[in-house]
Amino acid sequence: MGQALGCYQVDQSNVAIKEQFGKFVDVLEPGCHCLPWCFGYQIAGGLSLRVQQLDVKCETKTKDNVFVNVVASVQYRAVADKAASVPKLELDSVFEQKNDIAKSVEQELEKAMSMYGYEIVQTLIVDIEPDVNVKRAMNEINA
Repeated sequence: MGQALGCYQVDQSNVAIKEQFGKFVDVLEPGCHCLPWCFGYQIAGGLSLRVQQLDVKCETKTKDNVFVNVVASVQYRAVADKAASVPKLELDSVFEQKNDIAKSVEQELEKAMSMYGYEIVQTLIVDIEPDVNVKRAMNEINA
């Protein structure tokens, strides 16, 4: 965003928050806007509309009482105008049903975040990591 004699430019894939004397007035779309500062208009801040990614690592317990670390990548973006299911699964099923877990996480996040003006674009389960002792025991069984 730039300022020259009360003219502001909002860059592509962004929006700007317009306020007058500290009160919210409007959300400005990309382009050039005239905001006469003498009438109290100013830009309070900006918001990117680009897809962003957040990697989340959480520990959870499977149905057969095994603790695993699940790494999920949540892709989200701000909308301009306005719990996972692992505890129900056995350890082997957790690895087999990565996509179902990701879909469940996405649906729950969509419900929670939509009221705050965010849309969940995609959720991926990147890694499932059992406890070190569980890995050792599984390797001994397989050997």
